[in-house]
Amino acid sequence: MFFNNHKELEDKIGYSFKDKKLLDKALTHKSYSVERKMIYHNERLEFLGDSVVGLIVSEHLLKKYLDKDEGFLSKMKSYIVSSKNLHRWAKIIELDKYIKLSKAETLMGGKSKQQILANAFEAVIGAMYMDGGFENAKKFISGLLEANHYAPILDYKSHIQEYSQKKYKTLPHYKLISQTGPDHKKNFVVALYLNNQYICEGEGQSKKEAEQNAAKKAAEKLHINNIK
Repeated sequence: MFFNNHKELEDKIGYSFKDKKLLDKALTHKSYSVERKMIYHNERLEFLGDSVVGLIVSEHLLKKYLDKDEGFLSKMKSYIVSSKNLHRWAKIIELDKYIKLSKAETLMGGKSKQQILANAFEAVIGAMYMDGGFENAKKFISGLLEANHYAPILDYKSHIQEYSQKKYKTLPHYKLISQTGPDHKKNFVVALYLNNQYICEGEGQSKKEAEQNAAKKAAEKLHINNIK
């Protein structure tokens, strides 16, 4: 049985599937498959989509940043294909409305989990590639790349580390301030110190994300904007 609102999602991604079963498979999480004793889920399409997204992003960066070296391109690609960014793209097309999860996974907040949505996004791209070829997948991803100004959003932690080592000859220090919420929806607050001086705090759904957000705030507060 397939979704009645396939058309709605297809309109959002700008592509109409010839084989609707492929899209349905891309939207089927393994938990749903196991619960319903089905023989398919989206993990194989996710595997394919990961490579397709990576290739499209790599080509885009090569053409956009003609004067940048491999190190810069690698950092940019790493961010763009990260679960955090793919989750952001999944939210743009409201993928959480269409993904099929088991009752248990749904009750545990599965529709808002970063990894589940990021994986489903890759699966949809894999399905699009299988159904319509590389150019259709490229058209959709390229639209997201052009519409989202991601250039300033790099690895702020690495940037702050470089800044601290150059200015103070020491590494930045991150201190966990609080950890609240249920297991499926944790919230972490982390404080950032440079040269033993408190700079700011950041929060996120993981300690790593909180540290990254703290580093971003520090970069803005200290006007460290020469990211390279």
